[in-house]
Amino acid sequence: MHLLRIDQSGDLYQDGEAVDLGLSPARFVILSAADTDLMLLASAVDQSGRGDDAVRLANILTLSHPYSIDLLVDQTLRASRLMVVRLLGGISYWSYGVERLAALARQEGIDLALLPGDGKPDPELERLSTLDPGRLNTLNAYLVAGGMDNARAFLDCLDDIADGTGDALPPKPLLQAGLYWPGEAVPDLVRLNAIWSRQGLDDAPVAALVFYRALAQSGDTEPVDAMIEALLAEGLAPLPLFVASLKDPFSAELASSLLVEAETSVILNMTSFAVSATGSTAHADTSPGPFGAVDAPVIQALLASSTEDSWMKGSAGLSPRDLAMGVVLPELDGSITSRAVGFKAIPERHARTEAMITRYCAHPERAGFAARLAARWVTLAQTPRPERRLGLVLANYPNKDSRLANGVGLDTPESACSILNLLRDEGYTVEGIPATSAGLIDLMLSAPTNTGFAGRQVEAWLPLSRYQHHYASLPEEVRGVIEARWGQPGDDPMLGIQDGANPEIDLPDGAGQKAFALPVRCFGQVALAVQPARGYNIDPKSSYHSPDLPPPHHYLAFYFWLREEFSAHAVIHLGKHGNLEWLPGKALALSRQCFPDAILGAMPHLYPFIVNDPGEGSQAKRRNAAVILDHLTPPMTLADSHGVMAELETLMDEYFEASGLDGRRSAALMEQVLITADRAGIASDCGIDRDDSDEAKLLKLDNFLCDVKEMQIRDGLHIYGRAPRDRLLNDLILAILRIPRGDGDGANASILRSLARDLDLGAMDPLTADRATPWDGPRPAVLEPYGDGAWRHQGDTAERLNGLASALVSGDRQADPSWMQTLAVLDHALPAIRSAVITSGVDENRFLLKGLDGGYIPPGPAGAPTRGRPEVLPTGRNFYSVDSRAVPTETAWRIGWASACALIDRYLQDHGNYPAAVVLSAWGTANMRTGGDDIAQALALMGVRPEWDGASRRVTGFEVLPLSVLGRPRIDVTLRCSGFFRDAFPAQIALVDKVARAVGALNEPEDQNPVAARMKHEAQSLIASGMDQKEAEERAGFRVFSARPGAYGAGLQTLIDEGIWQDRGDFADAFLTWSGYAYGADQDGMDARPHLEDRLSQVDAVIHNQDNREHDILDSDDYYQFAGGLAASVAALKGDDAPVYMGDHSLAERPLIRSLGEEITRVVRGRASNPKWIRGVMRHGYKGAFEIAASLDYLFAFAATTRQVPGHLFDAVFEAWIEDEQVRAFLAEANPHALNDMMDRFDEAIDRGLWQPRRNSITEMLEWHRQTRHNEGVKA
Repeated sequence: MHLLRIDQSGDLYQDGEAVDLGLSPARFVILSAADTDLMLLASAVDQSGRGDDAVRLANILTLSHPYSIDLLVDQTLRASRLMVVRLLGGISYWSYGVERLAALARQEGIDLALLPGDGKPDPELERLSTLDPGRLNTLNAYLVAGGMDNARAFLDCLDDIADGTGDALPPKPLLQAGLYWPGEAVPDLVRLNAIWSRQGLDDAPVAALVFYRALAQSGDTEPVDAMIEALLAEGLAPLPLFVASLKDPFSAELASSLLVEAETSVILNMTSFAVSATGSTAHADTSPGPFGAVDAPVIQALLASSTEDSWMKGSAGLSPRDLAMGVVLPELDGSITSRAVGFKAIPERHARTEAMITRYCAHPERAGFAARLAARWVTLAQTPRPERRLGLVLANYPNKDSRLANGVGLDTPESACSILNLLRDEGYTVEGIPATSAGLIDLMLSAPTNTGFAGRQVEAWLPLSRYQHHYASLPEEVRGVIEARWGQPGDDPMLGIQDGANPEIDLPDGAGQKAFALPVRCFGQVALAVQPARGYNIDPKSSYHSPDLPPPHHYLAFYFWLREEFSAHAVIHLGKHGNLEWLPGKALALSRQCFPDAILGAMPHLYPFIVNDPGEGSQAKRRNAAVILDHLTPPMTLADSHGVMAELETLMDEYFEASGLDGRRSAALMEQVLITADRAGIASDCGIDRDDSDEAKLLKLDNFLCDVKEMQIRDGLHIYGRAPRDRLLNDLILAILRIPRGDGDGANASILRSLARDLDLGAMDPLTADRATPWDGPRPAVLEPYGDGAWRHQGDTAERLNGLASALVSGDRQADPSWMQTLAVLDHALPAIRSAVITSGVDENRFLLKGLDGGYIPPGPAGAPTRGRPEVLPTGRNFYSVDSRAVPTETAWRIGWASACALIDRYLQDHGNYPAAVVLSAWGTANMRTGGDDIAQALALMGVRPEWDGASRRVTGFEVLPLSVLGRPRIDVTLRCSGFFRDAFPAQIALVDKVARAVGALNEPEDQNPVAARMKHEAQSLIASGMDQKEAEERAGFRVFSARPGAYGAGLQTLIDEGIWQDRGDFADAFLTWSGYAYGADQDGMDARPHLEDRLSQVDAVIHNQDNREHDILDSDDYYQFAGGLAASVAALKGDDAPVYMGDHSLAERPLIRSLGEEITRVVRGRASNPKWIRGVMRHGYKGAFEIAASLDYLFAFAATTRQVPGHLFDAVFEAWIEDEQVRAFLAEANPHALNDMMDRFDEAIDRGLWQPRRNSITEMLEWHRQTRHNEGVKA
């Protein structure tokens, strides 16, 4: 094992690294997680004149590796008289260390004092200590009180314990909170007012700066002082305020009163953790804790535990611990994440205690960013509404004119119109708003877009000279990267000659000069813009292999114009999601060399974002200081039967009615059923084999038709600030009530289960029952009106229960007084959920206005409301994500285990043996929603169970289950995680890595442990090639891969959008290029494509999971990029396709596994070709047509990457979208660009051999459309 000398390390905290602290034995050994404790105690040792062998000090964070602890025990602790450990967060944060020290204390008779780092009683620490509670409380009191006098008395108390004396002075209480100013004692507010006055800040806005008392007591205030200077430079009056903790009653009370008395305008928080409880679902308009005394935004200014040098060189930005304590938890309180303003100095060894002492060093430039951000929020608040200038930015990808205003689940054009009208009505200067969203889109299309500006009306220009002025302010490193890829600014394709057509907008440089044509329309003081493309569309063939592609000059030009020329007070990026937060750079705690930071700068940033996507919203929060304003999901409804499926259902009902009564008629009906199913491709969809009996064929058809018609699908889109009404409202509420919530009992039960129980339907579970199983239970008369056909099987019973539940929710029918379980849902859950949904529309607008007034936006949980999470409503809040320390949660573990078992069962059913290896695609946002389903599934497949701390439920380790308990072979799991997963879950990546290596080290039969077998064989092969053993074993253990550090995505989108691929091998090459970086406990993105290729060449299956039905695999390019990219890569490397499985975790208690082909079929049949869905999106004009075109693109992409789309599915959507005259006319009217794109895509599917239409009329219609466009001169 490589052993690092602590004084040879540039960083004090090496996560997972074995270190030798090099401490010689001493009488007392004191360990703490707080550097301020160590600094203070080291100074106390010096002042007390103790000898060099009296005290040893060390930071627990340097002892994360078990071997480090073992070394400390043997070299230092075994010879000590008394050990003191101050633990922050309880035993779970240092469980192995506590275990070893407690054992040592028992064995050697050494005294042990385990003290809580937060000063609160901890019975478990007290139980494991050897000192009596009185002594423990006294020692704890010294450290909690703090200060030099108490530190010296603390050391005296240790002498008393060891020597049996009583000389130590009692703990002396010190001020828990107070004001601070450099060079002042403990100033009061009067003194600070005098200081402000000397600075010319008599009437300046007050910016509170809150930090820990320990920093003030130890004199470790350099970052605080730098923040004070930065705030002064921005014209703000700093109110530096130290607290013991924001939860400490005295600190909280004093902070509240000072914030109010000083009339605080903005708060910069340098403390960690959260006032809110983890998982809190309480909704309030004010900040929790003392900050709620004022209505002011709270900006998190981060103190990093890394050195500045390691931060600059790394891509993560913060350590996993800093991420959890300084970002994730403060987000629970609604904080705005800014930048790291202080870093640890390189530690130096203290002579007497041999401690590695470090302190914080300020980063003045990053402190300046945080101060500018605070000042901009204050300016926003103080600027009268009529004078505020706002940027409203619409995403656009793919970069086509058919796809302006992207926003998942959102009618973005209509939402933009609604917001413009809201702003005008609320006193903003907004002029010339089009009467309809169609008019708005027409205006945007007549201006520059990402397709160019030739022949367009250019309303906003940025002269090249002004661009060069702003560009010169960027770091040289940023400019160098841009110019290396895109050349000089004068070469940009969006440069034109400014025509001076609009002198109110154009700059005074005048017409006739070179300038960037910007995709902007101004409506008074609001600039509505199309976000520029990332750049892959400019030169796609040379760019698609560049995961870290820098944005082109015209991208920067737009944001320079918005910030510096238009002088926007705030920017609103409307809808999930744009591309700014995905530009290259650190994961968080960005530097000025990171593109999101360099481009947007310190700008108040509001981001309406769908509530069910905490991950991608968190990306904007953490990289661009965004305040999320979460919005409702689209209305949900059941797919129901339609078209040929409804025809088949009727025929099957007639067949069963005729069976046994009229043999000839039943035989004819059977033939008609099978011919109809075969002609439509449904026989293939439901897996009917030629050799199946008629009964088996009908059973498969029944199951398929019931499954599809009970699918939850979207019914239209959400419009920001408007809650659904009437049927749409009731259907959404029913979708929420169908699934159990909370504990699943009483008012939280599924309304369908409650009805089934009240109606005495026996053991049949309406959520999980096999739909084709014949129904032999009661047929209550109350259910009769709610079924269209025969009542034959359990699916018919479930359908009738759905119908009755719908009538109860809408009020069309009243519940029988005897239905006690149903009434519990109707009387309690229904009104609460109805109120929350309706309130969502009001709150979305209310909090948008409050945010634009510079006010505080309250936090709220995120998740899928229809997956048992109604607590995410009402929307309009600054959502937060999961506490990453607890991932995977115990609930996620149960789901992951069940899903792993279901996957193995399905694979056995399909192939007759166990899979030896699989690759799992894992996304950050899905694991935030679920608490880690994917991670839990990966561990379960390997035969490993997480371990949790008893009190906090944080993950503390893992248990490898014996093969005798597992009852099956282990499965080798490779994880291809998304870039955001990599950023958000570094501890979970380390967990999977450690688990894989632990399993790989087991001595088990090769056929029972392919992980160990393959690691051993690969390591031997690498050693034989000349690699040293340590590196060979490290590389052989790689099991987690992602994009290059600082980059995101999977690399297939440009190939599909631009059509620059020849065969599936192109997709494999792009995916492997973007994905071939290894991560783990000791790896942070090593270029390891050959190792990824080796893993994928051996996998037996590809897995991707979905956790809710509020979106599906034809809703986003990410599904085909990850699942399709893996499928294409495996096929290229193995020479044969591996099965692709989709896990359905939407009903958490019963995960299902389907093949990718089955899932695509369900989505096409249940949603994409469904008139109900089509009518829903047609209500939304341009964006509705956008949604249809997008579904076709993703269907085509799955066909291209996986070959899992049979031709009859293309037939089905062509019939539903193009051959249907009403739908085709809608497309032509609402979004003709989308219609043209769709016809081109259908043509491409034919040309590439992905589709052979079953009717000549289809090819004739495509040819007619091509000829018509040619004749009309419409560019394809």
